[in-house]
Amino acid sequence: MSKIKRYNLNPETLMYEVVKVPRKERLSKIAVLMVVSLGFTALYFWIYVGLLGFDPPKTAILKRNNAKWASKLEVMNRNLDQYSAELKDLELRNEDVYRSIFGMNPIPEEVLNAGFGGVKRYAYLDEIGSNSELRNTYIRLDMLTKQTYVQSKSFDEVSNLSKRAGDMASCIPAIPPIIPTKGTFRVSSPFGTRRDPVLGGYRHHDGYDFATKKGNPVYATGDGVIEKTTFQFFGYGNQIVIDHGFGYKTRYAHLSSINVVEGMKIKRGEKIGEVGNSGKSTGPHLHYEVIYRGSAVNPTNFFDLSMSDKEYKDMIKKKEDESQAVLNNDFHLMVK
Repeated sequence: MSKIKRYNLNPETLMYEVVKVPRKERLSKIAVLMVVSLGFTALYFWIYVGLLGFDPPKTAILKRNNAKWASKLEVMNRNLDQYSAELKDLELRNEDVYRSIFGMNPIPEEVLNAGFGGVKRYAYLDEIGSNSELRNTYIRLDMLTKQTYVQSKSFDEVSNLSKRAGDMASCIPAIPPIIPTKGTFRVSSPFGTRRDPVLGGYRHHDGYDFATKKGNPVYATGDGVIEKTTFQFFGYGNQIVIDHGFGYKTRYAHLSSINVVEGMKIKRGEKIGEVGNSGKSTGPHLHYEVIYRGSAVNPTNFFDLSMSDKEYKDMIKKKEDESQAVLNNDFHLMVK
């Protein structure tokens, strides 16, 4: 076995002499030193972690980083709370003011919450824990982003419709559907609860009934498009429904004749049919309804029966002249 040289001072000769140390002894000393070092290291960690309660250095670093990110998430969630509240305020203002003014239907819940359903949508985040703050924050941010997009599209719709706001005045039903000449009609059934003249019992009457002579002309009460014309022996009988836009529709029922077709554009004051006695009716009359955003409303809020005959007839004459001018122009274009 090879031996390692070691120099020792001889006190008698004051000279350094070579002493050969066996390798086994050297290795033994190294092993002892390593064991002692490991022992001191273990003792250090036991005192540092076990007795004093400190975290190991690597754990302490991870905890500091975790605390830093948790603080950032907390700030982000506070900001999300603020943005969510502001978006909710915009949603309420949009529904109750802007969309309501232009007669637009509310945004359906399924559209507002589109893409948020389904238990598997965020399954890829389950690995960080179902109750993880990071997971919940990510989901909130995703939902807020989509809701903001939907709200933005809604404002675009309102903006486009507001550009046609000048047309709104002529589209809203604002005149009686018949010439209000005194003595030529009577209100047989107003809007509201009444006794049904055919079936008996009390029911809500969604319209306004004008009892008048069969064949009297019926006029459109606002600009719009003919949405529906039906001919039947029950219910409303022969009827016309006009879509005026801006959330408004009108119904003209129990007619004897209909002078328009579905899809036809119509102007206020244009004749659309004649009073009749068709459908569930006990006598010649016009059943007139104003429908706003899908619900029947009181028609008397939209016309004035004290309107003079001359004013009404002048309006009708003007519309007839305008229609005739359009027809003449179309005829000349065809001839050319």
